[in-house]
Amino acid sequence: MPLIGVIYKVEDYLSYLKPKKMAKTNWHEKHTSNLSFGDRLADTVANGMGSWKFIIWQTIIVVLWMALNVIGLVEHWDAYPFILLNLIFSTQAAYAAPIIMMSQNRQNERDRLQAQEDYQTNIDAKKEIEALQIQLNTMEIEKLDKIIALLEEIKQK
Repeated sequence: MPLIGVIYKVEDYLSYLKPKKMAKTNWHEKHTSNLSFGDRLADTVANGMGSWKFIIWQTIIVVLWMALNVIGLVEHWDAYPFILLNLIFSTQAAYAAPIIMMSQNRQNERDRLQAQEDYQTNIDAKKEIEALQIQLNTMEIEKLDKIIALLEEIKQK
């Protein structure tokens, strides 16, 4: 008769863990597969506008615009206060801000999905570690029971 008992049976605990099927797609693939054309377009625009390449090209265009209008080699289509250039920038900002915000909202959603997946992975790992700990405890108890039985057998001889 064992002197030390186990609170949980390993089989009962392992059945609680219920092996899950491995996902064929990860959270990122699930998210990107659900994006509409507008979502992908907004992400592409936001990525482009947030790059050094965009800033450098826009700077080159603005400098050329201003130089051509100040020097006047070509007809002045937008004289010194550059009202047309300001209108173009205002229009660009009016469209860019909501597009960038849509992209940021999707990034927040991706972050939430990733955090949820990470949390679930941590929970599953914790359950597996607990099951391993119970198995190790059971093995230790069985060994101790055998040692105690051997000692009692020796004692009786």
